[in-house]
Amino acid sequence: GGREAGIVRKDQFLQPVGGFAITFPQGWKHRNTPQYVISVHPRQEAMLLLGIAGLSLGSVAVALWTQHSLGMEPCPWCVLQRLIFVVIALVALLGLAWRGAAGTLITALLMIALSLSGVAAALWQHFVAAASDSCKLTLAERIISGLGLDGSLPEVFQPRASCAEAAATLLGVPY
Repeated sequence: GGREAGIVRKDQFLQPVGGFAITFPQGWKHRNTPQYVISVHPRQEAMLLLGIAGLSLGSVAVALWTQHSLGMEPCPWCVLQRLIFVVIALVALLGLAWRGAAGTLITALLMIALSLSGVAAALWQHFVAAASDSCKLTLAERIISGLGLDGSLPEVFQPRASCAEAAATLLGVPY
């Protein structure tokens, strides 16, 4: 430890060597080690929300890796699921900023609704759309094109395959 690790006093982290200070939210728990300083909400809500955001964005990163590295082009339903994951991450981050009972309840309900939407999209893609030769003008395609995401961020949100072409397995799991 010592001076190099910094000092935590009440709700402040003081780093005399680096010449900066961070004020943590009142009532949060703090831990200071030589490698890092961390402050978490007593109920660990912040860690849960950050974990949800990280896993959601990580899922999109895996999808982008399989697309750009393995050549697995996405169909409209794949792209819609990417969008749902991104929105779940944004709602989780909103939950970090919107403290209190109302914020917690609303962000939790939004994340549950989005998660159920993602499950429904995945089931529809797997059982219905993948059996079709074309998935043009489906709800997924209308949402993506209606939001303009396929044009503004084509490397992430542009469908490039039909649902039948996009049906694949990854490590033995339908993907």
